[in-house]
Amino acid sequence: MSASTAFIGRSQAPQAAIAFLYEHPHWFDAIFRELRRREVPFDRCFVPEHFYDVNAPLPSIKLLFNRMSPSAASREHGSGIYHVLAYLQHLALGGMRVINGATAFGYEISKAAQASLLRSLGVRGIPTRVIHDPSQAPAAARGLRYPIVVKPNVGGSGQGVRRFDTPAALAAAVHDGQLDLGHDHVGLVQEFAPARGGFITRVETLGGRYLYAINVHLSGTTFDLCPADICQTATGQILDTACAVEAAKAGLKVEGVVPPRGVIDQIERIVHAAAIDVGGVEFLVDDRDGELNFYDINALSNFVADAPRVIGFDPVPRLADFLEAEVRHVG
Repeated sequence: MSASTAFIGRSQAPQAAIAFLYEHPHWFDAIFRELRRREVPFDRCFVPEHFYDVNAPLPSIKLLFNRMSPSAASREHGSGIYHVLAYLQHLALGGMRVINGATAFGYEISKAAQASLLRSLGVRGIPTRVIHDPSQAPAAARGLRYPIVVKPNVGGSGQGVRRFDTPAALAAAVHDGQLDLGHDHVGLVQEFAPARGGFITRVETLGGRYLYAINVHLSGTTFDLCPADICQTATGQILDTACAVEAAKAGLKVEGVVPPRGVIDQIERIVHAAAIDVGGVEFLVDDRDGELNFYDINALSNFVADAPRVIGFDPVPRLADFLEAEVRHVG
């Protein structure tokens, strides 16, 4: 297998200027359809089939779009997470333009790094302690307000997140070996901040600039807030395409919203500092004190289902415009 073939897996368009490095089989069908409609040749590299030769020339493309998800382990593709990080670092050293490259992906797969980034920017986040062994969780939780959550550093789709209402419940879970810190054995112990109004806000950005925002109304039974899987509007209207990615999350509702300009400015600072070209940031208003808390930075964003009905426009053509402009910029 040649270096080029190793990169693209099964070649779709040998003369393509753009390639997608991806793992989920369906999440990116919309952008693939849009590029085909525009007759823009592109290639796809399926992470579970990927390997690379460090001594070979870089692939003959102008632009790589990294679409790897930290939730890959839930689809038995978790072995690709750190492989992709190494590959993105390899491409960066070779000078290739990568959208959501090694720096962005490093934040995507480290909630601890996200918390530190927020602190460095002077942006309020949720009180957090970082551990590397489940036995440390009770001591790390001292001084935090209960309920608390323990979550893997490498997460996605809410996997591995556990809520504890009392110190005794946390101690019992540790004693019984019920805490799994995930791939890198690093975990976060955080206060569980109740969201005022029963919703969180997710803001999507493109090219480092605000694109749109949605309020996600919580059911209280799940930590998975992936907006592509939400199946109702805030008024309870079923969204036709909401369940195309994965099973619908019962009870979750979504509505378009425009955050205050000051909040948008903070989010644009966050994605710029994280080198995220296309991504989302989530925040909530803590019902205990009325303060706004940022708590999740995403370098992998799936646009909300049935976007024209929810936010008033389809963001996929804007993503395609961005990709074509990046190709032209690379030359």
